Amino acid sequence: MSWKKTLLISLGILGAGALLITLIFSTEPTAKRAGATQQTAMLVDVTTAERGTYHPTIQAMGTVEPAQDINLSARVNGEVLELSKSFTPGGYVEKGDTLLQIDPSDYRHTLQQRQSELSQASSDLTLEMGLQEAAQKEFKTYGDSLSEENRARVLRKPQLKAAKARVQSAEAAVEQAKLNLRRTTVRAPFDAHILSRNVNVGSQVAAGDNLGRLVGLDEYWVEATVPVSSLQWISIPDNNSEGAKVRLQNRTAWPDDTYRTGSIHKLLGSLGQQTRMARILISVPDPQGYHSDADVPRLMIGSFVEANIRAEQLADVIRLNRDYIRENETVWVMQDGQLDIRDVSILFRDSQYAYINNGLNENDKVVTTNLSTVTDGAPLRLEGSDSSSEQDSLSAQ
Repeated sequence: MSWKKTLLISLGILGAGALLITLIFSTEPTAKRAGATQQTAMLVDVTTAERGTYHPTIQAMGTVEPAQDINLSARVNGEVLELSKSFTPGGYVEKGDTLLQIDPSDYRHTLQQRQSELSQASSDLTLEMGLQEAAQKEFKTYGDSLSEENRARVLRKPQLKAAKARVQSAEAAVEQAKLNLRRTTVRAPFDAHILSRNVNVGSQVAAGDNLGRLVGLDEYWVEATVPVSSLQWISIPDNNSEGAKVRLQNRTAWPDDTYRTGSIHKLLGSLGQQTRMARILISVPDPQGYHSDADVPRLMIGSFVEANIRAEQLADVIRLNRDYIRENETVWVMQDGQLDIRDVSILFRDSQYAYINNGLNENDKVVTTNLSTVTDGAPLRLEGSDSSSEQDSLSAQ
C-alpha cells in the first residue's frame, strides 16, 4: 500500500473520531450548581415542672455499735460453782437473771463472824450503859466542884463513845459481809445479749476478772457520716424537738424491701479524721427484735448499713431529677418550640433529686433528652407533633 493511501485512511479515522466526540459533548445534559439548606426541629421528650413541698432524703453510710456495752467483772474472789444456760455466747438474758454462782461458803462464814462481833459490841454497849448509872450517882456526890474534863471522866463519856463506835463498826462489817455474800451471785445488770463468756464451772476468779461481754438489748447506735453542708437540713434533738426519722437498710444481708427505723440521737462534736465529714449517732430501738412479736431483721454489731435520713421540709420548690441538671447548673426548657437554656438556683440536692427555688416556673416543659448540639433558640419538637412544623428551604445557584 502506498503512503498516500495510508495517509488518507489515517486522516479519515481522525476525522471520524473528532466528529464523534463533538456529537457526544453537544448532546449531554447540562449540570447546574444549586445549594440547599434544611432546618429540622430536634425530637425531644419533656417533663412538666411541678412546684410543691417536699421532704428530701439524705443518704449516708454508718456502722452499727451498741449503746450499752460492758465487760462483766467479778466483785469477789472464789470458784465458779454454777453457770446459767443463758450465759453463753449468743444468749439473751433479762435484768436480774442469775448468770453464775461463785462459791459462797467463805463469805457465809465471814458473815457469821461479823454478826458475832456485832453481838459482842452490842453487849459491851449495854454493859457500859449500866455503868453510866453508877457514874451519875458519883457525879452527884462531887457536885459542881469538878472541872469540865474530870466531869466527863466521872460520867464515863469517853467509854460510852468508844462502845457506840465499836457497835457502829461491827454493824458496818456485817453489812459488808452481807454485800460480799450477795456478790457471789452474779446477775445481769440490764436486758442483754451475751457476746462472749470467759469462765466455766471450776474457774477460779478474782475481783476485777473479766467474766464476759454483754451488750444492751434496748438500743443500738449507728454512727454515720454526712457532709457538713447537710447538717442545716437535719433535725438534731434537743429539749424541744425530736431527731429526724431514719430508715436503715443492709443491702448485703436483708431483702430489698426490708428495713429498720430509727431517729437521730446526737451530733458528735468532731469530724471524721479521714473523711472530714460530720458524725451523727442514730438510735435504733430493740435492735435484736427481742421485745417485738413481729419478724424484723436484726442489727449486727460492726455491720455497715445505709441510712436514709428524712431532711427538713422544703416549701415552694420545684423537684427535678438530678439527671436533668445540665452543665453550670442550667436546665433545658422547651418554650414556643425552641430551646431555652435557663440558669437555676438549687436549694438542695439529695441522691436522686435537685430542689430548685429560682429559675424555673411551674408547668415549664423541661427537656429530658440528651442533645448532641445545644444552641439557645434551637427548634424542638415532640413526638407526634405536626411534621409541617419543620422548616425546609432550598435555594438554587
